[in-house]
Amino acid sequence: MTGFPSAAGPREIYRIDWLPGTDILHGTCHCGREHTAQDPVEMWEWMLAHPQGHATDEPRGTRS
Repeated sequence: MTGFPSAAGPREIYRIDWLPGTDILHGTCHCGREHTAQDPVEMWEWMLAHPQGHATDEPRGTRS
């Protein structure tokens, strides 16, 4: 037994890093889009709003 449910499918991974020496958070959505914010609530709202705010015509990289 692997410890995972047999019906487990692909998982979405969200990553938020704190930039040392700053109050800035850098987030990467499971779709690969990146965002920066100082407010953790703003960061999670952006992450969980996927795909809103994650348009493919926007340049990848940091956004404020």
